[in-house]
Amino acid sequence: MSQTEQAVREDGVIRSVSGPVVTARGLDARMNDVVYVGDEGLMGEVIEIEDNVTTVQVYEETSGIGPDEPVRNTGEPLSVDLGPGLLDTIYDGVQRPLDILEDKMGSPYLDRGVDAPGIELNKKWEFEPTVTEGDVVESGDEVGVVEETVTIDHKVLVPPNYEGGEVTAVNSGEFTVEETVVELSSDESVQMRQEWPVREPRPAVEKKTPREPLISGQRILDGLFPIAKGGTAAIPGPFGSGKTVTQHQLAKYADADIIIYVGCGERGNEMTEVIDDFPELEDPSTGNPLMARTSLIANTSNMPVAARESCVYTGITIAEFYRDMGYDVALMADSTSRWAEAMREISSRLEEMPGEEGYPAYLAARLAQFYERAGYFENVNGTEGSVSAIGAVSPPGGDFSEPVTQNTLRIVKTFWALDADLAERRHFPSINWDESYSLYKEQLDPWFQENVEDDWPEERQWAVDVLDEESELQEIVQLVGKDALPDDQQLTLEVARYLRESYLQQNAFHPVDTYCSPEKTYLTVTAIHRFNDEAFEALDAGVPVDEIVNIDATPRLNRIGVQEDYEEYIATLKEDIATQLQELY
Repeated sequence: MSQTEQAVREDGVIRSVSGPVVTARGLDARMNDVVYVGDEGLMGEVIEIEDNVTTVQVYEETSGIGPDEPVRNTGEPLSVDLGPGLLDTIYDGVQRPLDILEDKMGSPYLDRGVDAPGIELNKKWEFEPTVTEGDVVESGDEVGVVEETVTIDHKVLVPPNYEGGEVTAVNSGEFTVEETVVELSSDESVQMRQEWPVREPRPAVEKKTPREPLISGQRILDGLFPIAKGGTAAIPGPFGSGKTVTQHQLAKYADADIIIYVGCGERGNEMTEVIDDFPELEDPSTGNPLMARTSLIANTSNMPVAARESCVYTGITIAEFYRDMGYDVALMADSTSRWAEAMREISSRLEEMPGEEGYPAYLAARLAQFYERAGYFENVNGTEGSVSAIGAVSPPGGDFSEPVTQNTLRIVKTFWALDADLAERRHFPSINWDESYSLYKEQLDPWFQENVEDDWPEERQWAVDVLDEESELQEIVQLVGKDALPDDQQLTLEVARYLRESYLQQNAFHPVDTYCSPEKTYLTVTAIHRFNDEAFEALDAGVPVDEIVNIDATPRLNRIGVQEDYEEYIATLKEDIATQLQELY
């Protein structure tokens, strides 16, 4: 929302300033109204009203403003501009386009109070209507298409709050987002631009059970702990365990149509890496630039704390907008812990009764409100679309018992637990297979059986069983040593080692291994399973364990990930393993 677009009026004056929290007196406002604070017009939002005192959280640095400066109310809730131009753009937490503001200021350092519309108002887009005069349309129906980027066609929809009616006029050609493209008999006119309050979910007919996986290209995720399109996942982990890299991999390779990446309170250098890398990356599914289907929201740790609170809502609202067009959207929030810390700071300045570890009592409710907006939906226009929400969590000291992690766990259905010990051993992705889980496995198995192989669930369960057995045996090994174990248990440890090294590990910086298709993921585990079966047959035939594990073929298991022509490589490897082991007896 632009200050220049709203009819603002001077309604009150500042009473006190406490960091991002400002109180005003004499302000005629409602909850969640956007206001402009001080002589510089800093954007804020009403969060509490008591008698004649209104409390505002300000989305910019408040140093230097003081009592008796004006507070102007717009009378509108915090909203985002929706329309063509959202993709291939970098925003701050309240949807101000950073590249446009940089041009406006002539400097990367932005002055307070500067503003710009979320989408360009003067740019002309080629509008191709998909309706004709006499057609009847309702709210949410498609009336035309705009080529937003080389990858994505932007579908122009009748706004959800419109009554709809018969199409009385259709325009075709180049228009700005504020010009009318379709007129209706209800005296409503459709433009390419919509506004929507960020705290209000966009309407849908029904939330359905998701049945299709969000393929990530990461073996441990797709193979053991899959997430559905329209699912929710959490990635908790201590500093340096790989949360951001994991989310970068998901943003690059997940088979979603649209990626919304929200950097919520993360370090500036991490967002700089995203901003530098994404425009140069090629989308593996289309060959076009990755940014052509991506929108970035950058709200780094040195930015005003209150803007963190809004940035996740900005991201999920943009995601819902593309969901309404029938697209599958993946939203990455990095990290929800910083968002919760912003809530804690605002709550403490409001002098609210603190909950566990100082977080507000409504922490769980706010997390649930965010994740509940994800899902697989039947839209009001009859299409189906999804929003998958993947939130990183940064528990202090890696303590998963802290409130943000625990409350997130109660909501999400996929848990990818990052492990500092694995990261120290250079095992990446450092996802702990003993602590992680997915509640989507059973509902996604039919898809994997139909699109990959019938025995996908059996192969996955075999791998899980071997890894579970290894965890139990490791406790004994630490006490008495590996050589004290029976031969069959020593062999199980060897099989589990190959599962860890060639199946669960993956090199994000290798041009081939950075992405692994479900077919390659399946064949990798079948190759290790073949070694397991042949090795135990050799053991039963009396072959010593040392001879079994030292055959020439098995080290090649660790090179499957880097093979482009993996099908032929794995088929040959299976034959060589069987031949070399059978020759021993």
